[in-house]
Amino acid sequence: MADLNEVAVARFRELWVRKSRNEALNRVDERQFLLDVELLTEDGLTYAALILFGKRESLGKHLPQDEVLFEYRSDEAAVPYQQRREFREGFFAYCDELWDTINSRNDVQHFSEGLFVWDIPTFNEEVVREGILNAVAHRDYRLGGSVFVRQFPRKLEIISPGGFPPGVTPENILSRQMPRNRRICEAFQRCGLVERSGQGADKMFRAAIQESKPVPDFGGSDDYLVALTLRGDIQDPAFLRFFEKVGAERLASFSTEDFLLIDRIHREQPLPEHLKLRIPRLVDCGVLEKIGRGRGTRHILSQRFYGFLDKKGVYTRRKGLDRETNKELLVKHIRQNEKEGSRFRDLAQVLPTLTRSQLKGLLRELKAEGRVHSRGRTKASRWYPGSRPAGSNAQ
Repeated sequence: MADLNEVAVARFRELWVRKSRNEALNRVDERQFLLDVELLTEDGLTYAALILFGKRESLGKHLPQDEVLFEYRSDEAAVPYQQRREFREGFFAYCDELWDTINSRNDVQHFSEGLFVWDIPTFNEEVVREGILNAVAHRDYRLGGSVFVRQFPRKLEIISPGGFPPGVTPENILSRQMPRNRRICEAFQRCGLVERSGQGADKMFRAAIQESKPVPDFGGSDDYLVALTLRGDIQDPAFLRFFEKVGAERLASFSTEDFLLIDRIHREQPLPEHLKLRIPRLVDCGVLEKIGRGRGTRHILSQRFYGFLDKKGVYTRRKGLDRETNKELLVKHIRQNEKEGSRFRDLAQVLPTLTRSQLKGLLRELKAEGRVHSRGRTKASRWYPGSRPAGSNAQ
């Protein structure tokens, strides 16, 4: 028990009482308190107790790799750091001090649009704390490395020893949890620092998207470390207004997958299959609109969204021209190139937002209407105005 920092234990107890609203916890002596949360056993202290509440000298003797190193650099290309701090003591003894160190250089970004004004911190406190909690709870303490927190004006990196726990990858981190250090995770759950559902990665993704920032990036991870990069640049200030207009009550009903889907469609990025399952609900909510039919179906953010942003022209571009207008553009191009004929790839350049199947569908309609015809086969075929001449080799 002498290896523990009483202030750290008291901080943990305070948070647990606050979350549970059980004032009786304050009347339990320290030894029994730790036995109750399985951080102390009949055989002695667990490593989890040392990691959460240990004194600096005790960690130096028994677990020197349990430390968090903080560095600040004013430029991402700079090698020397402007500030460096070492935190080698129980987590509950330094967790607030580490955030205060980060927050002391945490610029507030100001945005205004008409009557709307936002003050958005570059680094969201909840997101940063979740990243640090994950590093402490899921790192591999058998390895000799330290946890690094590297801060730059617009970027924060949290690097922890050991790769992802078995079965967890950057791709499935939102849906699969595998605690590497169960007692630490349970202690965090008891005092309300993390959700029972797992790593809290969903909180980080939701907050980033709602603040129009890049989503958390685990791309630098490998078998020996987990590298989390948080970027603080606001990508589209107008996107903030959209979420404000949707309303807090409706947003609370959105899953993290809903936010990821909205973000990908807003950025015009491909949709993975598991996110496509969320499309019908967001269409029903009026957040998304369906464009086209069959294989050519695609989805865009709703007209109401672009109306919020006063970007109705962008909506028209994203939605695309109507079918008859697209057909007229094809006919016009084919007529202008009547002598040499129009290749399919040339027509694809006329309507670059359409898929190959959508373009073929328009050409079939025009052919059935007698407005165009083709000659030749496969890649050598060309399109000409009018119906097929009698006796020709038109297709």
